[in-house]
Amino acid sequence: MGFTIGGTRGTDKLRTAARRRGRPADCTTVAEYTGLWGWDAVPGARALDGTCSCGITDCPAPGAHPLGFAPVIPAGATLDEVADAWAEFPGAAVLLPVGRAFDVIEVAETAGRRALVRLERMGLPLGPVAVTPDGRAQFFVAPGAAAELPRLLYRMGWDDAALDLHGLGPGDHVTAPPSDRGGLGPVRWLRSPAFDSATDPPQARLLLGTLAYVAHRSPA
Repeated sequence: MGFTIGGTRGTDKLRTAARRRGRPADCTTVAEYTGLWGWDAVPGARALDGTCSCGITDCPAPGAHPLGFAPVIPAGATLDEVADAWAEFPGAAVLLPVGRAFDVIEVAETAGRRALVRLERMGLPLGPVAVTPDGRAQFFVAPGAAAELPRLLYRMGWDDAALDLHGLGPGDHVTAPPSDRGGLGPVRWLRSPAFDSATDPPQARLLLGTLAYVAHRSPA
């Protein structure tokens, strides 16, 4: 059974199917990412009182990295396929590999919220935007943004500014809402995925000027 319908109706149908089959809520969440939005997902570590579930006592990123022995759940995976795979990792956080369907531009949460209001008022195309419990706003943009970021900032005249603005690309992972990150609390959506923005996120250059401007003017 595949799930290729976009938007709220597709999500509702997926959740209804999950309830009928008695699937855990985390399986439904993963299947939304793979089946509806076309993103890969991977089971991630959890943290409790600073201790990471990966088993490494001095883990450098407790509760904020993929489980090295866990397989990637590929884009397009159905609810049944997700349930079979996720059963091996009950309670795992949901992590999304960056650099495949999207890259991420990350700024401080205060700057991100202000920039999002500006961008919405300007009517610019926007992708999903997440906020982490440690105060970071993550803007999903088209793949390749992280590699292009220094050049884009240079062309816009922001290369010599001390900006709290970073690109995440291939090799990075973001924690997907509503999973816990680092034992600090859940990641949340400031702007939830929609079918068009998830499958075709905006080019970074369309958002970067506003993000850089607001990051420059926002207090650290």
